[in-house]
Amino acid sequence: MTGPSVKTSLVREFLEELAKSLDLDVAARKVGIDRAEVRSIIESLIKCLPTEDDRVVVYIDGAARGNPGPAGVGIVVKDSAGRILKKAKKRIGSTTNNVAEYTALIEALKLARSMGKNSVEVFSDSELLVRQINGQYAVRAQALKPLYARAMDYISGFSSFRITHISRENNTLADSLANEAIDGI
Repeated sequence: MTGPSVKTSLVREFLEELAKSLDLDVAARKVGIDRAEVRSIIESLIKCLPTEDDRVVVYIDGAARGNPGPAGVGIVVKDSAGRILKKAKKRIGSTTNNVAEYTALIEALKLARSMGKNSVEVFSDSELLVRQINGQYAVRAQALKPLYARAMDYISGFSSFRITHISRENNTLADSLANEAIDGI
């Protein structure tokens, strides 16, 4: 058994046994595999892990003046060392703040994908957005449901995804980009 031919169920069973015993030999014996198969499982797992080159940290913000009103999004993409790789801003017409926040997330995910990234960590000052994406809040607003579905579709395409709420004070660059987009700067 090598590479892609390793069955997911076998990997899961092996890892469950390994977690119980923390002994490779014991786990392998209980599952009925040999050392070559253990090596193949470990190599398969290593291939699934994102490399630092695959990972980006993204700060997003959506803004709407008047809610609804003129709206824009701001995105800051950084590498794992915190260096800015890309900044983006976009005017998105007239909409609500929550729609702008979702649009910022979707645009950021599209940007990360276009950069060839497989692991994305997003920071947003929108508590509603973060809690809805994390499944803590239901998406009740009809205008947000299709945006939520689109965001989740993009998210499912990444090997690793996490979104975290941060304070507005810790999101100033994305916020200023969103406001610049509204102002046409």
